[in-house]
Amino acid sequence: MATRLVQINMKAQDDSALGRFWAEALGWGVDSEGPGVTNLEPVGFAYPDPSAVCVDIIARPEPKTGKNRVHLDLATTSAAHHEELVARLKDLGATLADVGQGDVPWTVMADPEGNEFCVLEPRPIYRDTGPIAAVVVDCTDPREMARFWGEAIDWTLHKVTDDHATMRSAKGVGPYLEFLRTPDTKSGWNRVHLDVSPYLGDDLAAEADRLRALGATDPGIDQSAIHWTVLADPEGNEFCLLTPR
Repeated sequence: MATRLVQINMKAQDDSALGRFWAEALGWGVDSEGPGVTNLEPVGFAYPDPSAVCVDIIARPEPKTGKNRVHLDLATTSAAHHEELVARLKDLGATLADVGQGDVPWTVMADPEGNEFCVLEPRPIYRDTGPIAAVVVDCTDPREMARFWGEAIDWTLHKVTDDHATMRSAKGVGPYLEFLRTPDTKSGWNRVHLDVSPYLGDDLAAEADRLRALGATDPGIDQSAIHWTVLADPEGNEFCLLTPR
């Protein structure tokens, strides 16, 4: 059995407004499966497909507090493209952000609800990822996170060090999933998290048991009213195991 990363779940006080921002930022289409839910994916995309990791924005009343532990890195193709994209994002409502990055060649920004993201300088490794270069997860132990997620999803591990781990779909398409060592530790529920899904025909309960055997834990919440399973990785980051489709 195996599962795959299919989307990012992002909480928002105004899902429609934040959805419009990210749709414009990524050049993607906007849909909604119901009130308080805004779904973003590339135009013409057939979900799920490893060529893109989609974004679901869910309305929640709680305001953002503290730096997110999951963020997006956006790809650029040239210095001119980097400059143009930063300017366009500012026009859409993004602001420059300081997370202690110092003097770096990329630009750290925040969306209209304060969610941090990076506009990267051109890097050959991200030349074919699409607008999202990578989904980045802060952690204290990239090696352990690579061990867990490398077994949890059917993606290929490209690099792992004490400070950084990188993996990508085994088909060699779409964005990377990266784990970056950071000094801060997780506190409270993540406002942005990963959503994974088994393949069509796989058993959801059996896959949840497999993930627990790898080191996932149950967050201790009532899940009787939902048709997916909420788990946490070895560093406590919540993620959702969705119904296969």
